Amino acid sequence: MMEINRDRYLQQLIDSRQNGFIKVVTGIRRCGKSYLLNVLFYRYLIGNGVAEDHIIRVDLEDRMNKELRNPDNMLHYVHDRIKDQEPYYIILDEVQLMDEFVDVLNSFLHIDNADTYVTGSNSHFLSSDIPTEFRGRGETIHVNPLTFSEFYAAKGGDKQEAWREYYTYGGLPLLQSFDTEQKKVNYLKNLFETVYLADIIERHKVKNENEMRELVLMMASSIGSSCNPTKLANTFRSVKNVVVGSQTIAKYLAYLSDSFLLKKAIRYNIKGKKYINTLSKYYFSDIGLRNAILDMRQQEETHIMENIIYNELVARGYNVDVGMVELKKMDKNGKWTRTQLEVDFVANLGSKRFYIQSALSIPDREKELQESRSLTSISDSFRKIIIVKDHIMPRRNEEGILTIGLFDFLLKEDSLDL
Repeated sequence: MMEINRDRYLQQLIDSRQNGFIKVVTGIRRCGKSYLLNVLFYRYLIGNGVAEDHIIRVDLEDRMNKELRNPDNMLHYVHDRIKDQEPYYIILDEVQLMDEFVDVLNSFLHIDNADTYVTGSNSHFLSSDIPTEFRGRGETIHVNPLTFSEFYAAKGGDKQEAWREYYTYGGLPLLQSFDTEQKKVNYLKNLFETVYLADIIERHKVKNENEMRELVLMMASSIGSSCNPTKLANTFRSVKNVVVGSQTIAKYLAYLSDSFLLKKAIRYNIKGKKYINTLSKYYFSDIGLRNAILDMRQQEETHIMENIIYNELVARGYNVDVGMVELKKMDKNGKWTRTQLEVDFVANLGSKRFYIQSALSIPDREKELQESRSLTSISDSFRKIIIVKDHIMPRRNEEGILTIGLFDFLLKEDSLDL
């Protein structure tokens, strides 16, 4: 199997060594959290002079470690292995499988020479909860499936070919070990059924499995479409002839987001500088899973490209919203009318902000005007960018809007600062 580097996350782990915090590595199941800790970080520690017996590793998903899911057994196990005052590293996989795990991890904070790293795949590890759970001494490192640049760095070869494979099968690392399309599709379908869906249904005691399955199908076939629970309830009624309450749908969407399968982008009124909670967009954390849910049928590159751009921005650390610009104009009868224009993404990181449109192609000036209309309606001076699938040289038009090619955006970390 090819070696996949996760340098962005490894660096975060290295930077947070011995900082007195519990490092919680979260992310969708099978995105490479264990590999990051148990292979890449472990290799780094050994390479930097840490003795093997000073790294205490436990995989709680392994049946062999069932006894250690008991909190007291785990505490004794760790304490028994700490023999001196040198730094020790505690690495626990799928820590949510241990009873009272928060108590146990807080106890580890009392061991002065221990540095704790854990992975978890569910809503116990939503980053907003971590500082509270660990009394302000928890730090989240959120791992995403492979970005296109991580995927391409491992795969190499023709970029178009790599892109085709990536937008079909996505970025779950283990896929790289399968040599046929059928094996990849089977892996993704099986993973969705036996890991993601089963996990959500079991953890939240979902009574109506079919409703949950239908909702996931619905979300998969309409990525990037504005929706809310009421709208989805209406779709259930009109298309499926099934009555599902909007509150139930809201709950299901929260479960899907908690398990990191879906990510929610809220609408943001750019001129009014406020969030509009009435409609949101949802994107899949991994596009391959989304395609497998639909039996690899709906391969429309426009929406897939939009989802991948969203995931790339999230992986780079941006908070990503969907922008909305309201325009007032007078019609021929002298009446004022309002129109709403959408900006695909408003990406914020510290004092930086970018307004971004995703466009498969801009064949002529008319299409360029259409794509940039919402951007030219924004009066502030933050950078405005259109990302196109075409392989073009970056160019800036007279309105100051930068157009860059998709590969330039995905493969160059500083692409937005061009």
